[in-house]
Formats: sequence, structure tokens, C-alpha cells
Amino acid sequence: QVQLVESGGGLVQAGGSLRLSCAASGSTSSISNIGWYRQAPGKQRELVAALRSGGSANYADSVKGRFTISRDNTKSTVYLQMNSLKPEDTAVYYCGADVVFETSVRAYWGQGTQVTVSS
Repeated sequence: QVQLVESGGGLVQAGGSLRLSCAASGSTSSISNIGWYRQAPGKQRELVAALRSGGSANYADSVKGRFTISRDNTKSTVYLQMNSLKPEDTAVYYCGADVVFETSVRAYWGQGTQVTVSS
């Protein structure tokens, strides 16, 4: 089992910055990929940024150059630094991780944190 707890969301003006944190606990050594997703009202959940098991990062085109995903050395916390925020970045942001078991891979999700960007 893996537990993911997000924090750092809030209300910010356009052009501002926020830093989201995702604290992972439990079987964190079994986490392969981990990343940030978001879901705006009336829209599907979409990938924002992810760290792959090999260490590479990938980003949605809409956030490239503005958002940076990173993790601490213990790999128990993943961050999303969001700069130059736009009103269209408003959404609930979720941390998601793929956890590898002996014969399967299972996705785990945090409860989400609201990010609201005012114009």
C-alpha cells in the first residue's frame, strides 16, 4: 500500500507561483512512476508532469517552461513548482503513482489540492 498526501494549493493571482508537495508513505520503494495530474471542472483528468522510473521527466505542452517537477533524495516527497500561473491552470491537482507488485502494477492517488488562479 502507498499513501499520497498533497499540499500547497491555494489562491494566487495570474503570474504568481505556487509549490505543491506530495508526501508518499508506505511501500514507497515499489513506486515506479510518480507525477502530478489535474482536473478542471467539466474536463477529464490530465497529466501535468511526471517522473519516470528511469529518472526522466515529462511535461504537458501547456506547462513546459513554467512548471518543474522534482523529488527529494529520499524519494518520499515529490514537488511541483508552478511559475507564471495562468487562469487556465485552475484545477484540482492530484498526485498519482504507479506501484509495482509481484504480478501487477496499481495506480494510487492522493486526495487532491485545489489551485485557483485569478485573472
